[in-house]
Amino acid sequence: MTHDRPAPAGTPVPDAQQEREAEVTRQVLASFDGCADPRLREVMQSLVHHLHAFVREVRLTEREWNEGIAFLTRAGHITDERRQEFILLSDVLGASMQTVAVNNAAYGDATEATVFGPFFVENSPSIELGGDLAFGAAGEPCWVEGTVTDTAGKPVPGARIEVWEADEDGYYDTQYGDDRIAARAHLFSDADGRYRFWGLTPTPYPIPHDGPVGGLLAATGRSPMRASHLHFMVGAPELRTLVTHIFVRGDELLARDAVFGVKESLVKDFEAQPAGTPTPDGRDLGDRPWSRVRFDIVLAPDGA
Repeated sequence: MTHDRPAPAGTPVPDAQQEREAEVTRQVLASFDGCADPRLREVMQSLVHHLHAFVREVRLTEREWNEGIAFLTRAGHITDERRQEFILLSDVLGASMQTVAVNNAAYGDATEATVFGPFFVENSPSIELGGDLAFGAAGEPCWVEGTVTDTAGKPVPGARIEVWEADEDGYYDTQYGDDRIAARAHLFSDADGRYRFWGLTPTPYPIPHDGPVGGLLAATGRSPMRASHLHFMVGAPELRTLVTHIFVRGDELLARDAVFGVKESLVKDFEAQPAGTPTPDGRDLGDRPWSRVRFDIVLAPDGA
């Protein structure tokens, strides 16, 4: 018999039924005992243990199970080379940030990591120090500068700095459906570990919410909005690769970022500059206002 509704919360489960359910879990756990890869065995058995515990705790109905399968199927269908719905799902459930926390243990004053997000693209254009990564993307110009050092304060020359962001309309280049490459690039720190470039002043935007993850957020009364941010990925030999963002101080979304990516140490002052204010590199912006921010990056040792 199929039940569409779970038993009321707190309804006792008879001992015989509890044992029947526990036996199913024992059988599935035992099926992985012969796995030759000890790490894979550990992961799979732990997954089974927690998944079965979830099913038993909430008394999952067969209808709910079917709805869950349908949700995952829709997520698979909407995923392609430009859109990764499963990363969005991981993000909104906090699994991405928890994985970041587990894999980036605090080390000295190393810069904190945060979520990778679904919009990174390999083989971004290279720009020189002081170059402009906007490549025509709409938005207010923003001068970004800082240093890359290790936790001993030693400058890191030649660090590869990947940067990507949304335009002023809240879209990444990959969301436009054409072949544009905009608001993303990479550059390298100089001999003293310094870097600088022109980007765009970050603005808030919604994560893609026209798919199953958006439906989940709507059904649970959650907003799809992300706080304004600028993505960084920074790497150098013998140092831990850092994936992080910086956020705009004063953004009202900082406390309710849809993917839980905000950390106080990553909230920076983006200083507004009126039109006509001289730029650090002498660039003529005409009658356009701009902003500037400093972000000093500290990398932990590899394996820390």
